[in-house]
Amino acid sequence: MIINRKELAREKVKEIQNGFSAFAETKEVAELIKKELLKLDLKVHEDVTDVGSWFIPEKSN
Repeated sequence: MIINRKELAREKVKEIQNGFSAFAETKEVAELIKKELLKLDLKVHEDVTDVGSWFIPEKSN
């Protein structure tokens, strides 16, 4: 099975938009997520670990 990293990143951004945290297993997917979040002006907390990055949506006031 071939995994499209851009599509995977878009799906993770959709999760974040819906208020859920998302996990990126690779630096490449994390960078794609960050680019999308920047375009959409979505605020998140990024927690980088040895095994990947968590993107946790910040609540708006």
